[in-house]
Amino acid sequence: MATNPPSPAVPLVDPKQSQEPGPAPGTLAGTALCLSGGGYRAMLFHVGSLWRLNEAGWLPRLDRISSVSGGSITAGVLGLHWNELGFDAQGVAAGFGKALVDPVRSLAGETVDAGAVLGGLFSIGSSASDHVADAYRKHLFGKKTLQDLPDHPRFVINATNIQSGALCRFSKPFLWDYRVGKIAQPKIELAVAVGASSAFPPVLSPVELDLSGFTFEPGTGDDLERPPFTQKMVLSDGGVYDNMGIETAWKCHRTILVSDGGAKMAAEEKPHSDWLRHSIRVLDVIDNQVRSLRKRQLIEAFKARTEHDGTYWGIVTNIADYKLTDSLSCPFEATQKLAQVATRLSAVPGKLQEQLINWGYAVCDAALRRHVDPGIAKPKGFPYAGGVG
Repeated sequence: MATNPPSPAVPLVDPKQSQEPGPAPGTLAGTALCLSGGGYRAMLFHVGSLWRLNEAGWLPRLDRISSVSGGSITAGVLGLHWNELGFDAQGVAAGFGKALVDPVRSLAGETVDAGAVLGGLFSIGSSASDHVADAYRKHLFGKKTLQDLPDHPRFVINATNIQSGALCRFSKPFLWDYRVGKIAQPKIELAVAVGASSAFPPVLSPVELDLSGFTFEPGTGDDLERPPFTQKMVLSDGGVYDNMGIETAWKCHRTILVSDGGAKMAAEEKPHSDWLRHSIRVLDVIDNQVRSLRKRQLIEAFKARTEHDGTYWGIVTNIADYKLTDSLSCPFEATQKLAQVATRLSAVPGKLQEQLINWGYAVCDAALRRHVDPGIAKPKGFPYAGGVG
């Protein structure tokens, strides 16, 4: 009986987003870590993942950390303090807690989004995104810029350019939108870059980035290398374009580690009909579908092992799926409750912070030992007493 030929695989990432120099096809090398969005929930979940990567000696093995939204808060703090980590001969950073855990947990005790929205509504000449950037300056970054990030690993903080419909990448070597062009060594504040990456719509978006004082390198843009695109960028959450921060990592590195703090959308019997809450619900549906599709493509690509290897772990994952007999105890019902923490920049109680960090730690451990490095020793326990709830 005749059968139809298989359909060609849909690319996981946009092949046109290829301006950044990278290895030739078939010669991908190195390791990248991708940190998804998801507000404070994801920010804390990623801290747990990084905690386990650090204990396993994997942090100095990373060549790139690509992030969006809540993941960019964690990545920005890690990048700013990278040179203070103090790696030992086994690649374990003694200064991990002071450099990353303490400042992120301090921010997690502050509500940023509500005040930012009110400030944007009632302040003259400032937007909600301006107030978010102010909070990041106050609590995390001060006036530090992209030039205060390390040369290695490469930290890429991703936002979405609403004008071009493409990804805007903030990094130490450049700011780049493949359609608009490249600005080399941009002295853009980390608070602004992370604020753009985490400007989730509609309440914290957009960020208007004035580029009039910067120079684009001629010939680095595709079709929009001209005013007004080169004078001002209108940006939104990086997760609008790439909700797991995979785009640039996939094109440049062979081993891809993905920490996904994005929640699975819960059903609603009576969705709100007012424009704001209805808009948020519609955006959640879109994000949920795109995230699910990309996750399936990612896992299929890992199984095929043609050009890439690596692993994925998510806040909605069932740790039993890794089929390890010695994984940390994480009852599925408890972890699903953690996955339903609202996607906000709203204060998280201390115990819940610890549970989210513990869950990121445990599921990262299971994914690493099952799919990447079986020789890693089993952890002695959770970072914090009490497990995942």
